[in-house]
Amino acid sequence: MATYEDATAAFEWDIPAEYNLPATIESHADEFGDRVALHFRSDAGEEDRRTYEDLRRDMNRFANALESNGVGKGDRVMHLVPRHPDTFAIQLGALKRGALLVPCSAMLKPKDIAFRSNDCEATTIVAHADLTDMVDPVADDTPLSTLVCLDGGDETPDGWEDFDSLLEGQAAEHDGPEVAAEDGMSINYTSGTTGQPKPVRHKHRWMRAFELVNAPYWWGVTAEDDLSDELLWATTGTGWAKWFWSPVGVGLTTGATQLLYDGDFDPDTFLEIMGEEGVTRLCAVPTQYRMFLQTDLSQYDVNLRAALSAGEPLNREPIERIEDAFGVTPRDGYGQTETVALVTNYPGIDVKPGSMGKPTPGLNTTIVDDDENEVDDGDIGEIAVPVGNPGIFDGYYEKPELDERTFGGEYYRTGDLASRDEDGYFFFEGRADDIIISAGYRIGPFEVEDALVSHEAVTEAAAVASPHDERGDVVKAYVILAEGYEPSDELVEEIQQFMKEETAPYKYPRRVEFVDELPKTSSGKIRRIELRKREEQQFGA
Repeated sequence: MATYEDATAAFEWDIPAEYNLPATIESHADEFGDRVALHFRSDAGEEDRRTYEDLRRDMNRFANALESNGVGKGDRVMHLVPRHPDTFAIQLGALKRGALLVPCSAMLKPKDIAFRSNDCEATTIVAHADLTDMVDPVADDTPLSTLVCLDGGDETPDGWEDFDSLLEGQAAEHDGPEVAAEDGMSINYTSGTTGQPKPVRHKHRWMRAFELVNAPYWWGVTAEDDLSDELLWATTGTGWAKWFWSPVGVGLTTGATQLLYDGDFDPDTFLEIMGEEGVTRLCAVPTQYRMFLQTDLSQYDVNLRAALSAGEPLNREPIERIEDAFGVTPRDGYGQTETVALVTNYPGIDVKPGSMGKPTPGLNTTIVDDDENEVDDGDIGEIAVPVGNPGIFDGYYEKPELDERTFGGEYYRTGDLASRDEDGYFFFEGRADDIIISAGYRIGPFEVEDALVSHEAVTEAAAVASPHDERGDVVKAYVILAEGYEPSDELVEEIQQFMKEETAPYKYPRRVEFVDELPKTSSGKIRRIELRKREEQQFGA
């Protein structure tokens, strides 16, 4: 692997004009069709394997089925499915028709399905049999006219078409419309912390950008590598942008073999599966890494070559414990629904505890102030990428007013705050509207939360600004206690003293409240805005 400096200097955006993901799958099938593309494992112990030739066949069969239902280039196809052996066939088949995918999470509500369908005027949805009841109550109030049920069989609901039945008799080849790198590929709705979700529109070039950036500069793999002894596992669900970041954007584009497991997260089960299946590269979320620490890691025979984390910054304790147990250092990667990986702990560079890593090659990611001037080392600013970079989205679906607001300046501004040290490492400081300013000090909530969860009594925590007559705001900590601990004034004092020793004194939480749960978005991000409103109601704005 080249050094970080050499890789950055040599990087080129090699995106052929005719690039599209289905063509990539066709190429893989021609080159190594018998290679396993996905190894599926259910929580009941059932297994299934699909080769790249299988993916090509089912992609084309579903594309033919969609064509018979009138789905064509530019149409929007929603999907509401779990991690399932047919997920790739559904997505690739829609893309082969030139349609735009609209992924939906099983955590949504019927009103959310209605909002998405009406907002982007989607006419087709593929939903698992267990999830059709999320669609039925609102279908008549949306443009949805083609309803496809996965795993329905003889019990497929009225008004729905069974997926397997649709594929019966369909040809394994499909002569679809021409699809190019600049054609639309997906509409990924952001979860957001305020307002309605925004329809982030991506083009097919997004997948090529993942292959050029995420694969080598985060996962540590490329299509040119010998992937015969690699097994990738990204624990994400199909409804999130992270599904495109890794299972699709890295696994499929490079031609790797990857594991899909449909069971709910349990630390012991996941660790057992990693050992039994021989997973070599894992990508999980920080919450899962923290929960791994609740079990005895030494009892598992895990042979990871890479451990990746995404979604929010990973705390120091999981990094150190995983490194001690398995000999790999979990590496953070940062980006958004709108982007590829913007900042990563690139394979080969030293991992600094608490750091997001360094900007990935080709993105020119930087940190700017309110006037879009780059900030000095040590100063807090907003993570930003030059407008027009191939690694970011090119707009919102039919929302010109949002496009103008987002791309009106020199930079696409992420809304995330960070600082940079003298070695070029970025450190996450929170969302732009989550920053805490107390007595003139700017305090990033993550640093406070990172220190809090390193206390043995704290399982999870959120830090927000709480109004204060003298200091403007002070740090307020909402804390979920670990098993065996009970709220008390003595414990508050203990945590506060601990924090004074772990962080700069001005960062310790002057107010602490013990809670049973934290408000979160459907993608699992803490809704600090809701907690801030609680503080404003109690102490005044």
